[in-house]
Amino acid sequence: MFGLFKKKPKEPTPPKLLDLNNNPIVEGSVVKSLRYELGECVVELEGLEYFYVSKSSGQRISYTKMVDAITENQKVLLLGSSEGAE
Repeated sequence: MFGLFKKKPKEPTPPKLLDLNNNPIVEGSVVKSLRYELGECVVELEGLEYFYVSKSSGQRISYTKMVDAITENQKVLLLGSSEGAE
């Protein structure tokens, strides 16, 4: 009887990302990078990790390298979503 209401283990989920203006960033978002001279980037999700892929150079940077130390948000500005743009 005591084993009926056990909590189910939570599935690991990707982290919630916010830009400097507190806008949510999701897979497929188009952002302007403020680090590493990437310019405009598309956000890609691989496994449980986000990557910023530069539209001009193709360079990939992990989201962990884009964390702003003060706000703990991403050092990017959200421009839009790439859904339906191609």
